[in-house]
Amino acid sequence: MTRRLTPAIFCLFALLVSTATAFAQQRPLNTEDPEPIGAGRLLIEGGIDLWQNAEYPVSGLEGDLLRLPTVGVSIGISSIAELQIDGGFYDRLAIDTRNANAPLAALVTETGAHTHDVSDFVIATKIRFTSEAAGRPALGIRFATKLPNASNESGLGLDTTDFHIALLGAKTVQSVRIVGNLGVGILADPTQGNRQNDVLEYGASFARAMTQEAELVGELNGRFSTRGGDAFPGTETRGLFKFGGRYTRGSIRFDAGLFFGLTSIDPTVGFTAGFTYVLNAFTLP
Repeated sequence: MTRRLTPAIFCLFALLVSTATAFAQQRPLNTEDPEPIGAGRLLIEGGIDLWQNAEYPVSGLEGDLLRLPTVGVSIGISSIAELQIDGGFYDRLAIDTRNANAPLAALVTETGAHTHDVSDFVIATKIRFTSEAAGRPALGIRFATKLPNASNESGLGLDTTDFHIALLGAKTVQSVRIVGNLGVGILADPTQGNRQNDVLEYGASFARAMTQEAELVGELNGRFSTRGGDAFPGTETRGLFKFGGRYTRGSIRFDAGLFFGLTSIDPTVGFTAGFTYVLNAFTLP
């Protein structure tokens, strides 16, 4: 059941879709900017996530989740394209409740008050095919594959491989950058190997420069199930509203943000903090 959005969130969403920007978006946002990091450049990011009331409908587990560290690496393979690898090395769930009737609850081997695993990693390629100009936004496309690194025995994984494709757009107006994503995710049914749910994925974000070093950021990001009737477990409609800030000092940018779930199976509230570092790593021939 979807939670009701507050009027403040509606007002922010209206701001997102009616304004515009020019700085490629990384942490703490999930909405992808079409601008690549640049040929021969290497972006490294890391952080920590805390989720309250994280729910896993397939395994039936619910509790507070710690992800430490979350990691991301982007490699500028040309002036218009980059390769991305994102994931995490340690997810730890403090289990509050268990639903023994969940589809794959019987596969969970952890019987204590906690369970842990690695995160699923995502490998993606982003390509910009139109640069930003006066009266025209930057446009790009992103292809991504989610790997089944987290196991269903831990209760934190689905053991499925998913594919995503999204159109990316961005525009800068004065000190505000607006980014929008719209795409499709092909999500495998974790309970049966011969079924899938095609979901509509979206993202809308802004970054507002407050000073030369500091930015205010926010976004709506999520997906809608397109399947008639109930979605397969693990492929349900989900969404997050996030806001936070970024501060750049030298070659490192620090960030922090709060996020709120928009459906009954999303985390109630969460916190993220981390850093982004970009360097010139190599020269392309």
